[in-house]
Amino acid sequence: MGKFYDEDIEKSPRIQKLIDHLYEKLPVIEADRAVLLTESYKETEGEPVITRRAKAFHKICKELPITIRPDELIVGSNSIAPRGCQVFPEYSFEWLEREFDTVATRDADPFYMSEDTKKKLHEVYQYWKGKTTSELATSYMAPETLVAMEHNIFTPGNYFYNGIGHFTVKYEEVLEIGFEGIKAKAEAELCACRVSDADYAKRSHFLEAVILSCQAAIDYAYRYAALALAEAAKETDKQRKLELLLIAQNCARVPAKPARSFYEACQSFWFVQMLIQTESSGHSISPGRFDQYMYPYYKADMEAGKITREFAQELMDCIWVKLNDLNKVRDKDSAEGFAGYSLFQNLIAGGQDEEGNDVTNDLSFMCIEASMHTQLPAPSLSVRVWNGTPDEFLIKAAKLTRTGVGLPAYYNDEVIIPALMSRNVTIEDARTYNIIGCVEPQKAGKTDGWHDAAFFNMCRPLEMVFSGGMENGVQVGVKTKDIAAMKNFEEFMEAYKEQMNYFIGLMVNADNAIDVAHAERCPLPFQSCMIDDCIKRGKSLQEGGAVYNFTGPQGFGIANMTDSLLAVKKLVFDEKKLTLPEFKKALDDNFGKGLSEQQLQSLTTEIAKEMARAGQSVGPKEIRVIYETVKENKVSEADKKKYDQLLAWINDVPKYGNDIPEVDAFAREVAYTYTKPLQNYKNPRGGIYQAGLYPVSANVPLGAQTGATPDGRLAGTPIADGVGPVQGKDTKGPTATANSVSRLDHMIASNGTLFNQKFHPSALSGMEGLQKFVSLIRAFFDQKGMHMQFNVVSRETLLDAQAHPEKYKNLVVRVAGYSALFTTLSKSLQDDIINRTVQGF
Repeated sequence: MGKFYDEDIEKSPRIQKLIDHLYEKLPVIEADRAVLLTESYKETEGEPVITRRAKAFHKICKELPITIRPDELIVGSNSIAPRGCQVFPEYSFEWLEREFDTVATRDADPFYMSEDTKKKLHEVYQYWKGKTTSELATSYMAPETLVAMEHNIFTPGNYFYNGIGHFTVKYEEVLEIGFEGIKAKAEAELCACRVSDADYAKRSHFLEAVILSCQAAIDYAYRYAALALAEAAKETDKQRKLELLLIAQNCARVPAKPARSFYEACQSFWFVQMLIQTESSGHSISPGRFDQYMYPYYKADMEAGKITREFAQELMDCIWVKLNDLNKVRDKDSAEGFAGYSLFQNLIAGGQDEEGNDVTNDLSFMCIEASMHTQLPAPSLSVRVWNGTPDEFLIKAAKLTRTGVGLPAYYNDEVIIPALMSRNVTIEDARTYNIIGCVEPQKAGKTDGWHDAAFFNMCRPLEMVFSGGMENGVQVGVKTKDIAAMKNFEEFMEAYKEQMNYFIGLMVNADNAIDVAHAERCPLPFQSCMIDDCIKRGKSLQEGGAVYNFTGPQGFGIANMTDSLLAVKKLVFDEKKLTLPEFKKALDDNFGKGLSEQQLQSLTTEIAKEMARAGQSVGPKEIRVIYETVKENKVSEADKKKYDQLLAWINDVPKYGNDIPEVDAFAREVAYTYTKPLQNYKNPRGGIYQAGLYPVSANVPLGAQTGATPDGRLAGTPIADGVGPVQGKDTKGPTATANSVSRLDHMIASNGTLFNQKFHPSALSGMEGLQKFVSLIRAFFDQKGMHMQFNVVSRETLLDAQAHPEKYKNLVVRVAGYSALFTTLSKSLQDDIINRTVQGF
């Protein structure tokens, strides 16, 4: 195995300059890509859609404004402003136009927009009305699906409003043969086509689109070579002049041709990473096993004496900074769910090769070092753990965790490999998996996983059980048995499963409609040329060109549902302390604590609609009166006393997360109500559905749309995040919580599970603290847990940062499957992180 490089390298002064420059100003929305795209589409009316996509991408690469930022060694930016972003009207645009005047002041992820940009985008949007993927997808959805979405049972917003992301391409192939080599592969396939072939029309146009897209990437790099030469000619600083000349040399070589050095490999990698996110607005474009495909170039340069470890580390640090330069704007509600300007670019280190040998190497350690140097949210660094993982590697990772940046996340080979194999992934491919986005495993360069295809709120179907599927006078769910007539818990549980199955089917309908819309309107030839077997099959990724095709929507709320259903079982059916109708009234009254803002708004709207139907005038004044009247509708003192007693009873019911085997076994069954039915469905690309169990950060905004639940959770408050317990309900320490979570069936959730824990910094102090921390991870993974991630920060620090954000501009925390700057998060999401249980050993 050899000696690993595990010596700390001092951070280069250049890196801090790059970071400071990156965060000087608010991110900016730019209009250039949207304008160029629209110009191209107007010129290609009537041509095949795949041709139009390639020509538009080529025009963007030829004409998008480019810049080299001060002190950069790795170049390439799809915006002039640091952390700026382009927009993608081919997917959706109405939401942004509505937010033109508020996007700069909203709570989550604000962006600056100039008046000139607003004007340009308004003109562009006239062309796209009726032509977007979101509009086509909506037309394909069943009416009952739209009703369920309107009532926030689930949201498929990720691909509904954006491009396709959540994949890892064959970076290694670009490094080995360049885009000239990939072009040659497509040209060979095109030469083999016969005009009489049944699929000639689509196949030939796809291959031509690939060839043009590869040339677009090459031309884009050449533009940077010319710009670097031009800047070098004007540069007076000798060192910077030499740097610019070397940049020019690199860009004239890669990504057109194979990389010959570690520096060229770094530059080639970056052009691929950045251009994928210029073609499409899909996020979670994950670099994957960076330490594996980059290692041959590093090793060769080191052995030949062409590079020092210090310079190699500086290049990696530069890439880490660049990963934070990429950005995207989301609609207001989605920004709440993905708060922190995150693009979820997951980069993973360590793990095994195809034959099951550990492949931890020097770059694995240097990846951790780069995150230590930059202390930034991106990349979402992850590490693979198995029985053969060197202890020194986990100690190095634990040192990074101890810094409090929420990195890295830890993944268990012993669960993920068999989970992927259960989905017909070969053992060789499964052993070389990487993580996408938050927590989703897949085989790089062969998979179109459609991870994060939807958020499914497992609490909402329970609300439908209590109401018989009705909400605000609308039949949203199925009409299950009246709760007053239910004689035992089994009938209640069966009604919950019935509602779950109904809504899971509607979610599948939504995802499949969106899937078809992307294939018809926005196939992506550049993305597709780097994933097997699109070129061989003559199909884009969106049309089923990948070897492995999945759709992976995630359910969340397991802890709330476990505690809620157990509360109903014990209090109603076992101990008969109250009836189901009485429980329903308590939930409707929010346990006497007053209605949430979401409930107030919903009830006000419903009353206003009824008044309008009755012919009464309903204007802003009347709506305000209705709102204030509803708000003043108070619960009687007698009911308040009853509800306080009920909350006390609920508090005494055993809770998930405390190492109680019978409770944890029930949680496993609750999770099955989502994971088992889902795997029976298929998607339009010839693949299957697989469940994930994680919310990103949507547990907060979607919790705001959810009524009170029988576990004592108040209306409008956050739902539990991931597969961990309800905030504050895990009282027996981190090992007990980990034992509970490990008893879930993580293998069936092959789209990933998410387990957050929060430690006080003192818990990881000294070598003893690090060793105990590593032992916790290994123990959890020995029990077949899939994933762990941590915040190491005190409650006091977070509260002070919330009150005095100017003092904590660089405070990075773990949100969900990603890290973010704490001060950029909405207050509701900050509160959710603050309220997580703080553990200690």
